[in-house]
Amino acid sequence: MIGYFGNVKFVSNSKKILTFSDMKYDSTVRNEKHGVIGRKPIKEYIGPELDTVSFTILLSAANGVKPRTELEVWHRMKHRQEARLLVIGGKILGTDKWTVESVSSSWDIIWNKGELYSCKVDITLEEYIEVF
Repeated sequence: MIGYFGNVKFVSNSKKILTFSDMKYDSTVRNEKHGVIGRKPIKEYIGPELDTVSFTILLSAANGVKPRTELEVWHRMKHRQEARLLVIGGKILGTDKWTVESVSSSWDIIWNKGELYSCKVDITLEEYIEVF
């Protein structure tokens, strides 16, 4: 197993290939600029911004997955906004849990009766801070 996010397990074996590519981890800060007459603005550090992770998944029946079913799983997680751990290589990514912020799919091959054979799915996760 490569890793997991909630109930989605990223695997690559002889029966099933469900992996991701083009993973990007963004971590930024929040700043405010205060205008000063006749001078450049003064920048004030406010704090960290929520981190984001994005990646692309190829869902293909040729790889032993049901693309439409897998796509629906990601959409349900997006709508429910349940915070989950993202684990890659046995290590938790980031310091907090993540929620699915966006799911964008490109349907590549559709067979007879509308059966989705393969699609690419762009996923964006956002850090979720639990309030105590």
